[in-house]
Amino acid sequence: MKIINYFPRSALFAIAVVVGLASCVMAPKAYKKPAKSPAVKTGKFWWGTSTSNYQNEDRGVAADSPNSFKTDWDVFAEEGHIPPRGDDATFSWTHFDKDIAALKKLGVNHYRFGIEWARVAPKPGVFNEEAIRQYVSMARQLKEAGIDPVVNLWHFTFPDWLYDSKKKNRSNFLHPDVAKAWAEYVDRMATALAPYVRTYVPQNEPNGALYIGYFGGHWPPGLLMTPGALKKAHKVAVSMFREAAAIIRSKRPDALIAGIYSIPNWRRNFLQDPTQFVYQMMMHQNWDHLDEVADVMDLVGVNYYYTQDASLTRFVFRPYGEQNSNYTQNGWEINPEGFYDVLQAVNKRYGKPIIVFENGIGTQSEQKKIRYFREHVNQMRRAMADGVDVRGYFAWTLIDNYEWAEGYAANFGLTHLDPKTKKLIMEPSGKWFAKFIKSNPEP
Repeated sequence: MKIINYFPRSALFAIAVVVGLASCVMAPKAYKKPAKSPAVKTGKFWWGTSTSNYQNEDRGVAADSPNSFKTDWDVFAEEGHIPPRGDDATFSWTHFDKDIAALKKLGVNHYRFGIEWARVAPKPGVFNEEAIRQYVSMARQLKEAGIDPVVNLWHFTFPDWLYDSKKKNRSNFLHPDVAKAWAEYVDRMATALAPYVRTYVPQNEPNGALYIGYFGGHWPPGLLMTPGALKKAHKVAVSMFREAAAIIRSKRPDALIAGIYSIPNWRRNFLQDPTQFVYQMMMHQNWDHLDEVADVMDLVGVNYYYTQDASLTRFVFRPYGEQNSNYTQNGWEINPEGFYDVLQAVNKRYGKPIIVFENGIGTQSEQKKIRYFREHVNQMRRAMADGVDVRGYFAWTLIDNYEWAEGYAANFGLTHLDPKTKKLIMEPSGKWFAKFIKSNPEP
């Protein structure tokens, strides 16, 4: 899901020291896009919604089962760093039929969901064939319902056996066995899903996850102010993306490979960031990973939620909650025009077709949520009218769910779960979205 680009205050003091020593940070180098990219056919406009494995899937496996598993996020929560998710989430593993029923009511033609790596590989070198078959069944059921599946292979979580609480600098992307384990996992899933899935996302928002986990310290593995580890993890993540793209194409030559990136609209603040240190740092977060893998992807995925001043002051004095109509439950500034600016920037830099894989708002007001969607879709239309090649729009998210380090703290869903019946209750925003799609097959 979305990236919260706020560092803990302990990190901010360290950053301030660095800023004091640094006169500037160089801007990212210009991306050298090819003179002409091959045509990518995606058919009619993709109207969709997205979820993630960790945020939505219940455990669905007994603790004493040989297929029992944990993720690094589970362990990180046990260590007390983040709120626990709980074992039930939104029951999207054991009650996937309710998700499909809701998707059909929405009228979407695409649905993006994630594969839980830890579920598929609960132990080193051990694969849960039953779980693999169920993921294949989920893709097949979507196809039968007239909904094209978009499969995300990594959405922040690693199997717990790649995470070492005592050696965080050898965990996750920095674990010595991660590349081999990743290749085996991707090979298994790409082989199994090939008959039903054409569009794959190797990694969701690696750009933000790397900075938060290896520099900000409040996502796994929890490394604080370790630029060397961040650089190494970045290199591994890029290599893993490229490896996944090659494996997927070997299994299905007509596959569409998409990268997905959290790209806030960072606003310069010359008074609070006179050297542009923070602004350029955020530009590196936006572009560095994408620059190194764009040549192996067919579609650039954009996740947009907010605009923010790129300054230390804004990071330190983070707004909490819906202070007024221009903020979300997460304290994010609502700025539809910033969405237009981001789409223009991505188009100018890469010149590839764009899919908006996440756009949404955490709010207790359904009226505010509907207004957010309407205004952002209008800015997408404006960008398209100005030449940006947008091929799809996915609302975040299908169901109110766990919001990572924030816990159950924001209402992003087009539906909410009835805990007794396990059914999904359509929110007014979901009804609006369904009506809008029906009236606008093309934006």
